[in-house]
Amino acid sequence: MTVVNLDLSGKTALVAGASAGIGRATALALAASGASIVALARRRDRLEALLPELLAAGAPSAVALVADLDDTAATAAAVCGLNAQILINNTGGPPGGKLTEASAQDLAVAFRRHVIGAQTLMQGVLPSMQAAGYGRIINVLSTSVREPIPNLGVSNTIRGAMASWAKSLSKELGPGITINNVLPGFTDTERLSSLQAGVANRTGLSESAVMAGWVARVPEGRLGRPEELAATIAFLVSPAGAYIRGQSLAVDGGRLNTI
Repeated sequence: MTVVNLDLSGKTALVAGASAGIGRATALALAASGASIVALARRRDRLEALLPELLAAGAPSAVALVADLDDTAATAAAVCGLNAQILINNTGGPPGGKLTEASAQDLAVAFRRHVIGAQTLMQGVLPSMQAAGYGRIINVLSTSVREPIPNLGVSNTIRGAMASWAKSLSKELGPGITINNVLPGFTDTERLSSLQAGVANRTGLSESAVMAGWVARVPEGRLGRPEELAATIAFLVSPAGAYIRGQSLAVDGGRLNTI
């Protein structure tokens, strides 16, 4: 009988955006599965506050890596030669707004932060994955990969580009090194609170009315929790997830209409 193996002992995970939300929950979940954690974000104070929690959760070691994905050269230098078998690409989405009103600079900034940032992190850790014969890359994207979300034009565009990047890599990475995307639906994070305020300001609705409208579209009848996304990611990066490759998995409480 084959035993489902979720143990990450002996693995190191580089978790981007680890200071809050889904990234933070993911770092804690992987720590609880036995992985050492390299927590990457811009906010040093939040990272340093997280480290003791990671150790308490079960991480053999936990290190803060302060980096800004907008600075490609500095990010590349920070991760060059880093020993990590797991990479979590997780970056806050671009501001809301219509694509017709977005500037070329808006698109360029988002492309650099997401696609070039992910490419930079991947190339930094891929040699250690190849040496170990084990690698997992997870991109935290959005359900807009399947169904574009109104008034998130730049985000829709960049999330789609990331999904295409991942699918292309899934054909290039060698056996034992997989890449997949998770697509969060309405999840209780700082990002969602920011979008809620933006929609309320644009439409004149109250923030509570905006939230009620969102929740009404979710068959589960509630927001997702960061820990639920993190649990999905923990499975995908484990040995049990070895045969899942190049996929985009929605974790959205059933909101998407696509099959």
